[in-house]
Amino acid sequence: MQIRPATAADLPRLQEIERAAGEPFRSLGMAAIADDEPPSLAVLEEFRAAGGAWVHVDDDGRVLAYLLHEEVDGAAHVEQVSVHPDGARRGLGAALIERLAGHARARGVAALTLTTFAEVPWNAPYYTRLGFRTLAEDELTEGLRAIRRTERELGLDRWPRVCMRREP
Repeated sequence: MQIRPATAADLPRLQEIERAAGEPFRSLGMAAIADDEPPSLAVLEEFRAAGGAWVHVDDDGRVLAYLLHEEVDGAAHVEQVSVHPDGARRGLGAALIERLAGHARARGVAALTLTTFAEVPWNAPYYTRLGFRTLAEDELTEGLRAIRRTERELGLDRWPRVCMRREP
C-alpha cells in the first residue's frame, strides 16, 4: 500500500469512491448525503493540479481512498477524505491524514482543519480519535466561517456540523 499524488487518470475513480463511501449515510437517515453527487472532474482536477489531491493505493495500484486538501487561513484544510468500502477499517483515511500532518509540519503549517458531521460515528468521533478537537464559534477563522456558510446554503445543516482543528 502507498500514498501518492492523484493523477488525472485517477479522478473518475475518486468519484466512484465518493459514491460508494456515501452509501452508509443512508442507514443513518441521511439519504440526501448518500445521493449527493461527488465533486465534478473539473473540481477534482483543480485540487490535483494544485497538489491537493492524494490517493491511497493497494499493492495492485487500485485506488481505495483519497484526500483533498487546500490552504485555508494558513492551515492545511481537509476538504474531503473518502475510503471505498473495500478498503474500510484498514487505517487508509488515518494514513492520508497523517501524511497531510507530516506535510504540514515540514512546511511550518500550524494546523490541520476540517468541517464534518458532529454525530456521524465515522465523522467527528473518528476525527477526535485522530487528535482533532471541535472548535468553539469564537475560534473560527474567516475562511472556516465562509466554508460553514456554504455548507449551510447547501443544506448540510439539516444535521449538526462542526469545525475541527489539530496541530500537525
